[in-house]
Amino acid sequence: MKILMVLTSHDRLGDTGQPTGFWLEEFAAPYFAFRDAGAEVVLASPRGGQPPLDPKSDDPAAQTEATHRFRSDPQAQQALASTLPLAALVSADYDALFYPGGHGPLWDLVDDPFSIRLIEDLHNAGKPVAAVCHAPAVLKNARAADGNPLVQGCAVTGFSNSEEAAVGLTEVVPFLVEDMLRDLGAHYSKVADWQPHVVADGHLITGQNPASSEPTAAALLQRLGE
Repeated sequence: MKILMVLTSHDRLGDTGQPTGFWLEEFAAPYFAFRDAGAEVVLASPRGGQPPLDPKSDDPAAQTEATHRFRSDPQAQQALASTLPLAALVSADYDALFYPGGHGPLWDLVDDPFSIRLIEDLHNAGKPVAAVCHAPAVLKNARAADGNPLVQGCAVTGFSNSEEAAVGLTEVVPFLVEDMLRDLGAHYSKVADWQPHVVADGHLITGQNPASSEPTAAALLQRLGE
C-alpha cells in the first residue's frame, strides 16, 4: 500500500511575524505507524523540499516517543527534507491520503488546487482521506461528486474553538476549524481539550488534536485493511 502524506509549506503565523508550519508529533507518529505497517510512505508539500516546522512543536514538553524516534532516524529526516511538489503528483498512484496539522495548512493547503484535487480524487475513488488537528482545514474547499461540500452531512472533528483559545490564536488564524466545519454542514464533535478523539465517516477520517494523531493513523490503516 502507498500512503501520501501532505505537509504545509507556509511558515508565517498571519501578520504576527512569528514562525509556524507543521506540528512535528502529528507528522512523526503517523509516519512511523504507516512505515511499521509496511506501507510505502510518500511525502509532499505545495513547494516541495523541506517543509517548515512549527518551532513550538520542538519544545521539550511537546516531545513524544515518535518525535524522539524521528530525531534519531536519518531516513525519516531525509524523506522530510525532500518532499515532492504537489503539482507533480498523480492521484491514482496512492491508496490513501493523510494530512498532519500545525497552523500552516490554514494558509496554504486550504486553497491549494493540487491538494484539493488529490482529496476529491481519492475520496471519490473510495480511498481513505485523513486529517488531524488543524489539517481538517484542507477539506474546506473540497467538493463531493455531487458538487456539495465534501464534509456536508459527514461526521467530523478537528481542532476545537476552545483549544484555539487556549493557545491564544483565535484572533490570528484566518478561520476557526470547528466553525468552518459546522458552517459547511458537517456534524462536528469534540471531547475535552487535548484528549484524543477520532471520527471516521465512510472514507473520511479526522482527529481533533495532537493527541489524536496516532489513533487517526490507526483508523486509516484499519480502513485500508477492510
